[in-house]
Amino acid sequence: MANATLGGSATDIKAGYMALVQRKRVYSGIVLIVFVAMLAAGFDLADERNAGGFWSGLSRVFDFPAELVREAIEKAPAMPGNLVKYFPALIETINIAAVSTLIGAMGAILLSLLSTRGLARWPRLIGVFRRMMDVMRALPEVVIALVLIFVLGGGPVPAMIAITFHTAGALGKLFSEVNENADLKPVEGLTSVGASWLQRMWLGVMPQVAPNYLSYALLRFEINVRASAILGFVGAGGIGSELRIAISWGTGRYDAAAAIFILLFLTIVVIDQTSSHFRNKLVRGF
Repeated sequence: MANATLGGSATDIKAGYMALVQRKRVYSGIVLIVFVAMLAAGFDLADERNAGGFWSGLSRVFDFPAELVREAIEKAPAMPGNLVKYFPALIETINIAAVSTLIGAMGAILLSLLSTRGLARWPRLIGVFRRMMDVMRALPEVVIALVLIFVLGGGPVPAMIAITFHTAGALGKLFSEVNENADLKPVEGLTSVGASWLQRMWLGVMPQVAPNYLSYALLRFEINVRASAILGFVGAGGIGSELRIAISWGTGRYDAAAAIFILLFLTIVVIDQTSSHFRNKLVRGF
């Protein structure tokens, strides 16, 4: 009798589970259909409002890369000179990314400590600091840079402020997750001997989280190099501004654009490999 009851119970559980799986599949299918329909409707609307038309321009999508490569090959002897010419602009871009990452990381450390339960200086304000990071992370760098360029004028300063603002929000979120895994016993020990909040954070928390902080900061530096180059297109200085000018010159000056693309590619590869090397050492230990 007991075996029959157990067998019936197992059958009921299996039937309920299969019904749940079936409902989940139906709901997923409905969501997918709605998503595809919205995507198709949005694509048609965007294609109608596109001045050139997507379908009519699709056949010419490779015209610009082909022209750029052709001119770069034809003017290959001038390539070293172009690389040297635009190298200072590349250094400016790297400087923007480095300063933005450094200042943004320092702001992120403070925000993350103030928004972590068990570590926060003002526990009641944890939600406020978390919402601050949400806002900072949600605003794209290009939007912030456009506003700052309107107020401050063109140059590297708007780009630096925009990237710093976004970096503080993005890294603050990552740092707060690292803080949640920190051992609180050193903090409790320091509290028992009368240490201040700053002393507890510096001596009890930072030694535990510093390797992960540095790993995330290096990763963010790679992202910020790309972001600073992109912001140059909206007048925020650096090699992005030079690339925009070179492209706007059109046919006959694409060799300069090719040189800038090469500099950007080599820089990103070097930074990516170097950062990956140090991140791996931090994770595995020196």
